[in-house]
Amino acid sequence: MTRAGATLDDLPMFASDEQIAEAIVGKDKAGKWMRERLPTLANKPGFPAIDEFHGGRPVALVQRFYENYLGTGSTTATAPPGKADASQWKTKTRQRPQV
Repeated sequence: MTRAGATLDDLPMFASDEQIAEAIVGKDKAGKWMRERLPTLANKPGFPAIDEFHGGRPVALVQRFYENYLGTGSTTATAPPGKADASQWKTKTRQRPQV
């Protein structure tokens, strides 16, 4: 059985653009992704720059970028299990304009 391509989880802490491209779109499409998509992504807020000291992009930040981009991250707030106690909710009192 052949192993599928590497995922972002398989990469080192800092990886080259080629390694990241292969993990995101696969080896066959990596070159096109690097030419056509990476320049656009590199200018987007939140997409990590290359860390010159380590010689690559921080993979954890690339993964976080894609989780936010795809909406798959765990950044959504959820209520803890149990009953909601409405008496603890803060409400804003605002006077409505008279018509």
